[in-house]
Amino acid sequence: MTPPRLELRRISKQYPGVRANDAVSLRVAPGEIHAVLGENGAGKSTLMKIIAGAVRADGGELLWDGVAQAVRTPAQARALGISMVYQHFSLFDSLSAAQNIWLGLDRSITLDAVRARVRELSAEYGLPLDPERPVHALSVGERQRVEILRALMTSPRLLILDEPTSVLTPQAVEALFVTLRQLAAQGCAILYISHKLDEIRALCHRCTVMRAGRVTGEVDPREQTNAGLSQLMIGAEPPRLTARATHADAPVRLRVRGLSLAPETPHGTALVDIALELRRGEILGLAGVSGNGQQELLRALSGEDRRAPRGAITWVDDVPRTARRGSASPSADRDTPADIARRHAAGGGGDAGVVVDLGPLGPGRRRALGLHHVPEERLGRGAVPAMSLAQNTLLTRREPVGVLGHVSTAKATALARRLIERFGVRAAGPQAAARSLSGGNLQKFIMGREIDAAPQALIVAQPTWGVDVGAAAQIRAELLALREAGCALLVLSEELDELFELSDRLMVMARGRLSPAIPVAEASVQRVGLWMSGLWEEDVHAAA
Repeated sequence: MTPPRLELRRISKQYPGVRANDAVSLRVAPGEIHAVLGENGAGKSTLMKIIAGAVRADGGELLWDGVAQAVRTPAQARALGISMVYQHFSLFDSLSAAQNIWLGLDRSITLDAVRARVRELSAEYGLPLDPERPVHALSVGERQRVEILRALMTSPRLLILDEPTSVLTPQAVEALFVTLRQLAAQGCAILYISHKLDEIRALCHRCTVMRAGRVTGEVDPREQTNAGLSQLMIGAEPPRLTARATHADAPVRLRVRGLSLAPETPHGTALVDIALELRRGEILGLAGVSGNGQQELLRALSGEDRRAPRGAITWVDDVPRTARRGSASPSADRDTPADIARRHAAGGGGDAGVVVDLGPLGPGRRRALGLHHVPEERLGRGAVPAMSLAQNTLLTRREPVGVLGHVSTAKATALARRLIERFGVRAAGPQAAARSLSGGNLQKFIMGREIDAAPQALIVAQPTWGVDVGAAAQIRAELLALREAGCALLVLSEELDELFELSDRLMVMARGRLSPAIPVAEASVQRVGLWMSGLWEEDVHAAA
């Protein structure tokens, strides 16, 4: 009989405070697509890093084609034919996409040959990518394509994919599945980690389930339901989101009119005449293929890019002038963001109020108004990898900071502990470094940090990126609770199902332009897919 391409025997790995892998055994045959399923912190990513040579196991044995191997470095793994697409990208921001791919290849291949091959593979597999663009100018979805193409360039015998579709559009996912089936047919073994149960059932031949670092079972996912897989993974079915009333006539909280911006980088996307209204008590969903201006729009809304023309981005304070100072004098229009922030803290209410030009205000002053933001990049922007969770609360929360700028370590620690407990973050404690958390647990912490702040408006990109089904349900429920409390939310997601589940209205972004907003009841996957190509004008005219 042909031996397994890969066999793991009783692999163990201990970290301070947590046993990531506890006597894990697993077999993958040539041509097999094998899923590894488990909740956040179950030990999946650690196990994959051991196979790829990025982490050394404390005990156990790895067999390759029936022969015991000591894979101690990524170079040794690549020499065997093992290639991995990591959940957290391992890319150099200052280099181009092609240069990043070239670094992992044989030096006999020229950079020009790599560029040509990237163009060829991106067209063949439906993963559009400009090899000349610097990585720092790429969206998360585009960075994911770099990682996938880099793995495909090595012609792997075992391909490990850790959440490869988290930030890919449905069209790109289908194209990737075609690629993976082709690779499997050619004898490549594939280890596939995903929290998307539909994907596992549609793609994979076998599924190993892990919980708390141990293997708890192995099943044929094609014979399972989503509920059955969820039960195996987290011991329960995720709670269903409850239906809710819409707020079509709610007051506007954030308004964008005529926002046009040239790209900040040569490879960026220009924003063209952007217009949207974000209302209190609603969720506005934003769909689109990565790299069509979403990153530039979020930077302009969050305050990272302050080039917006006067009056293009405005914040509507919900406290009427008469309630603020007892008169409607002209001086009432000149309130500072700090004035408005103090009124919010005092619980002011009402529907009429002051309009604040957000254009010149940075992220800190916008947060003082109540506008919070969750970026799509977890490590480096959402959190500082080397800093503790307690220290990372200080990036956006001011409660631990005194009037004179003194930081209360005790308050920061207490805040981090509250977030860990409320959002079920698996971590060694408030002093654990952000980089020590699994991707899903770090996502829960970052999302929790902003949700817990009770924002007046929240702009969030990829809210459930890399989290398990139970945690995804919790995050979505928390977003709906914010909505019911009157928060205005703009949610950008590559998962259309998520946008349909959460949104009151939907918009689509293509080539730096925004479509009209339509009620989610009038949207469909087919219609949104058409609009992703920028064809909404023809569709709107036809509907009229």
